[in-house]
Amino acid sequence: MTGPEWVPRACTLPTEEQPLRLAEWDALFATQTAAPYRPDALRVRLELPSGPGSEQRARDLVERENGCCSFFDFTVSRTPEGVVLDIAVSEEHEAVLSALAARADRAAAPGGAR
Repeated sequence: MTGPEWVPRACTLPTEEQPLRLAEWDALFATQTAAPYRPDALRVRLELPSGPGSEQRARDLVERENGCCSFFDFTVSRTPEGVVLDIAVSEEHEAVLSALAARADRAAAPGGAR
């Protein structure tokens, strides 16, 4: 792994850019309208607000993330309540998803990293 201890070698984002990308994820996580839902070890679901730009912001971030970490499988969906971001990985990258989900959990916790 490179960068933060959980970023895998499969990530092609330059090391010096990784903190900036993590900050973008943290900013997205701070907008969650509910705690992340983890239906199983290989998937996590985030509920985001329906406000202006929320869906586009999520789509832009996941598109850029897929450019360097193609092992993620992202789905962005609009619902009547807001925007849903589903993130899935293969077993090989479960630790990466767990680390990302932990960051989302901390952001969603009362008094969390918001």
